[in-house]
Amino acid sequence: MSDISPLLRLDVVDLRIDGRDVLRGITCVSDARRIAVLGRNGSGKTTLARVMAGLKAPTGGTVHIAGVDVARDRRGALGAVGILFQNPDHQIIFPTVGEELSFGLSQMGMTKVAVTDRVEQVLAQFGKSAWHDAAIYQLSQGQRQLVCLMAILAMAPKVIILDEPFAGLDIPTMMHLSRVLESTDAALVHITHDPRIVAHYDHVLWIEGGAVQMQGAAAEVAPAFEAAMTELGKRDDLSDIAG
Repeated sequence: MSDISPLLRLDVVDLRIDGRDVLRGITCVSDARRIAVLGRNGSGKTTLARVMAGLKAPTGGTVHIAGVDVARDRRGALGAVGILFQNPDHQIIFPTVGEELSFGLSQMGMTKVAVTDRVEQVLAQFGKSAWHDAAIYQLSQGQRQLVCLMAILAMAPKVIILDEPFAGLDIPTMMHLSRVLESTDAALVHITHDPRIVAHYDHVLWIEGGAVQMQGAAAEVAPAFEAAMTELGKRDDLSDIAG
C-alpha cells in the first residue's frame, strides 16, 4: 500500500451547532487539481469550506489536506491550505498591505528577514511593490481581494479554497483574479451555487442539507444539480426552495 496521502481526505465529517446537524457524514477522497463544492444557499457548503480550512473543528470525523489534520495542526494547516472568502473585509486584519502579507508567514515560524524577503518577492511578482505601505482601506474591493490572494499565495499552500470570491467584482477584476488562480500550482476547491462555473472541474461534491447528495465528474454532477434546481424553481411555494 502507498504511504502517500491523498491531497484531500474528508472522513465522515459531522458538525453540530446549537443542537443542529449542519454537516452530516461527509466523505470525499480526491487528488484532483480542480474540485468544486456545489450547493444552494443554506446547504452547508460555506461551513464545509471553513471546516476544510481548519477554521472550525468538526464534531465528528477528520479533515486531512496534503496529509495534515487541519483541525489539530494549525501551523501545518497554514502551509497546506488557504481560503479566499467572498468578502475580503472578513479576512483582512491589518491596516497595511505589507503587514497583511507578513502575518501568515510569521505564524508559520519564518524569521523576520525571511518574511520581509518573501513579502517583497510576492509584491514584485504581481507588480505591486508600491503597495507595501499602502493603507488597505483606500483600496477597491477588487484590490483588497487581490491582497488576500497574495497573502495566501505567499504561504504557498497545497490547496486554496475559494468561497465564491468573485461575487460583487466587476468583469475585468474577476478575469484578472481568475488568471492568477489558474496559473498557481495549488489545487483549487471552489465553493459555488453556479454549476456553470465548475463545468470543467475534475471532481464535484454536491452538498444538500449538510450531506453529500452526489459526487463525481463535473460532466455528471453539474447537470444533475442544475436539473434539480430547475425543478425546484418551478414550484410556487418559496418555503420549499429556501435553502
